[in-house]
Amino acid sequence: MYEYKYNEIRGKIKVEEKEISQAVISRLPRYFRYLGELKDDGVERISSQDLSELMKVTASQIRQDFNNFGGFGQQGYGYNVVYLYEEIGKILGLDKEHRLIIIGAGNLGQALANYMNFERRGFIMKGLFDTNAALYDKKVRGLQVQPMENIKQFVKENDIDIAVLTIPKSSAVDIAEQLVSYGIKAIWNFAHVDLNVPQGVLVENVHLSDSLMKLSYNLNCYEQKENGTE
Repeated sequence: MYEYKYNEIRGKIKVEEKEISQAVISRLPRYFRYLGELKDDGVERISSQDLSELMKVTASQIRQDFNNFGGFGQQGYGYNVVYLYEEIGKILGLDKEHRLIIIGAGNLGQALANYMNFERRGFIMKGLFDTNAALYDKKVRGLQVQPMENIKQFVKENDIDIAVLTIPKSSAVDIAEQLVSYGIKAIWNFAHVDLNVPQGVLVENVHLSDSLMKLSYNLNCYEQKENGTE
């Protein structure tokens, strides 16, 4: 990972190699979302304390997180909302356009393709692919579902960055290997299997059932506390 330091003389972000914890990285999208809402509401500046009250994260944690990237704030002023929103966007790579394809045009794949907020963040859906020939006449937001054998050429011709897997786990490993051989460098994996890919290929696993089980655990703990059975 990298450390982003603010150069006060040049007014730019300088990138230096430094390990940033995954816990910090995982909080950045949430900061970005809240700051976007503040920006849309016309808020010009905010203190770490006020941001803390909104996000239910301690002000100390917020300052520590931002200090990994240069701090961004001014003592006695707080944070400029628009500036901080834009800089976190750059750190997240949202100042660039990313081209995506979806492998698996079932209900989940179609739902992701229809989620327009991706495009507002620079994630452009370019194609959908499936093994089910019955889907080949279907269009999702103007994208024609294509057969799997078209992927290799499509990736090459459209400079695809990211592949989204919404397919059964039985085929996910083989498909991931094919995608890597085609030049895909990042995979957003919704298949219920962890992928082993070569170094230099990034994978973000999204196991929906894991998230639901975590919710179930917290609900169970809450009910035990309410019932006095802890």
